[in-house]
Amino acid sequence: MNSMLEPNELPLFNDIQTADIKPAISQIIEENYRLIEEIVSHVQQHDITLDNFLLPFEELNDTLSKVWSPVGHLNSVMNNEELRNAYNACLPLLSEYGTKLGQHQGLYQAYKALKESPEYSGFTVAQKKVIDNALRDFHLSGIDLPKDKQQRYGEISKRLSELTSKFSENVLDCTNAFSQHVTDVEQLSGLPETQLHAAELAAKAKEQDGYLLTLDIPVYIAVMTYCDNRDLRKTFYQAYNTKASDQGPFAGQWDNNPLMQEILALRHELAQLLGFNNYAERSIATKMTETTDQVLDFLYDLAEKSLPVAKQEFEELKQFAADEVGLKDLQAWDVSYVSEKLKQQRYAISQEELRPWFPLEKVMSGLFSVATRLFGVTFKRDDSVDLYHPDVRFYNVFKGEEAVAGFYLDLYARAHKRGGAWMDVCRSRRKTLAGGLQKPIAYLTCNFNGPVGDKPALLTHNEVTTLFHEFGHGLHHMLTLVEEDAVSGIAGVAWDAVELPSQFMENWCWEKEAIPLMSGHYESGEPLPDAMLEKMLAAKNFQSAMMMVRQLEFSIFDFRIHQEYQPGMDVHAVLEDVRKRVSVMSPPDFNRFECSFSHIFAGGYAAGYYSYKWAEVLSADAFSRFEEEGIFNEQAGRDFREHILEKGGSEEPMELFKRFRGREPKVDALLRHSGLAA
Repeated sequence: MNSMLEPNELPLFNDIQTADIKPAISQIIEENYRLIEEIVSHVQQHDITLDNFLLPFEELNDTLSKVWSPVGHLNSVMNNEELRNAYNACLPLLSEYGTKLGQHQGLYQAYKALKESPEYSGFTVAQKKVIDNALRDFHLSGIDLPKDKQQRYGEISKRLSELTSKFSENVLDCTNAFSQHVTDVEQLSGLPETQLHAAELAAKAKEQDGYLLTLDIPVYIAVMTYCDNRDLRKTFYQAYNTKASDQGPFAGQWDNNPLMQEILALRHELAQLLGFNNYAERSIATKMTETTDQVLDFLYDLAEKSLPVAKQEFEELKQFAADEVGLKDLQAWDVSYVSEKLKQQRYAISQEELRPWFPLEKVMSGLFSVATRLFGVTFKRDDSVDLYHPDVRFYNVFKGEEAVAGFYLDLYARAHKRGGAWMDVCRSRRKTLAGGLQKPIAYLTCNFNGPVGDKPALLTHNEVTTLFHEFGHGLHHMLTLVEEDAVSGIAGVAWDAVELPSQFMENWCWEKEAIPLMSGHYESGEPLPDAMLEKMLAAKNFQSAMMMVRQLEFSIFDFRIHQEYQPGMDVHAVLEDVRKRVSVMSPPDFNRFECSFSHIFAGGYAAGYYSYKWAEVLSADAFSRFEEEGIFNEQAGRDFREHILEKGGSEEPMELFKRFRGREPKVDALLRHSGLAA
């Protein structure tokens, strides 16, 4: 018996056998095809209702999602060759399944019949949104196309799922392949104690003397920010910024250039099949923004407001590098290092100095306190749940006495785990066929340094902010009150609004009233000293204009390669052109950042990376209400929960925002928070 086919409330990770994965997915897909034909023929013979069509249809898709979600998650966090092969073997099946459903005339007609039924006027807002979104998505899946073009659409979708997965694998393999073994500790002067100790343990684990440094994010950031050894910084910068490209230490070995070409070509073809001029137009068809011009105008307008300040910041940095650090020729691998020195001189504060005040357990209790005070929910760890790694924890989320949701927390960097931080869906809240309610469950994943020796895990303030960000996504998924799978939690939320709750939560990491909740020295429990707090807040907008133009560079590049695509397009040349317009420093010729830009080539952000900035306007403006009424104002917290978090994707984000804020969003708060308002 295939254990993966047993219904379980939560995934039984330790029972998953890689040999069972493809057979389980194949069997469910076959069964789903059969059930869909049954449902469709039933509703063709009877009056269509939500109960005889929508509920059973959502149920069968949920069955598939419950089996696939833990597999996809393990592939990201516990990657190995066997699992990867099983995962990849399923991608064509799932892609074909998605395409067949998107082009299924019977299903399409059923949704149309629901929309035209006399009952439609009595449906809830969420139920109407499910139907409207479905009809829109049928058009975007090629339902109106002639058979040959539908078939081509299916081939493209299938190939894209394979290519994007391969893109991600190449980045991971290239990251795993690089390490620097250092025996002379002098070579590592400047590196923080915690990082040195971690590097020593990494070497021991490989039975080596000295220190082993990898490209894991905490290590890379530490080397670039603190290491006095300029050659070592250059080595790391080059390895990191040539990942999966035709440059650098592994030139051509895991080259993503041909994949990018094919991905862009196929996306363009897909968009044109559907009647769009380019993939950027296809991308915004499901977003808050209405035209491609609106997106670029928004980005270039922000660039115009930020660039003069960013140039000024960069000139100061060059001057400081020459006068104080003895670097007359500031290079890309010096920027973080010199910036840290300048920040130290100006504010006498560093991320590393803050670490002892942010032990993970204290940060977690502060995070929970903030959520409790704002949204009236509490959290309790549950050790009875089946976990896939000793570092992982599971928490239940309570409203009063009732457990309404849960989440897996996987916080530490390790080999064979994808870099970065993300929230993903394990289970969605929805009404089941049996009449019950399924609880939403989330995966929350970060890549922090774990405990070292007898020291607990200590976070930088940047990492605290990352944790609050991902938790905001988690709350959006877990506090939904919507019962329709397709618009429950983050499902069905326009992509350029999905970052609103996550960026919104980051604000509490900067508030004097909130910081004591999440900080306390790991040895003494002493609160963060006022002097350090003042310095930290003063340094908040250090180089914020440089940060802003860097994000704008990524956003404009992403949007332009999808909007201006031509066969054989020189992707790197577009990036260079964007840099000429909005960046303050030209990186070295070997820089191939685009080859590991997984957000757009292997994630959901294609022609949508601008969403981060778009949502930042929303989140800064939403938070300004708390600045006006009090950062723990109960009414404001309740309103955010009721109008934003609980509604999921059941209504248009602009309507929800206006209900919360009483008006449309304004860019002023973002500029003020970034120190660019003057």
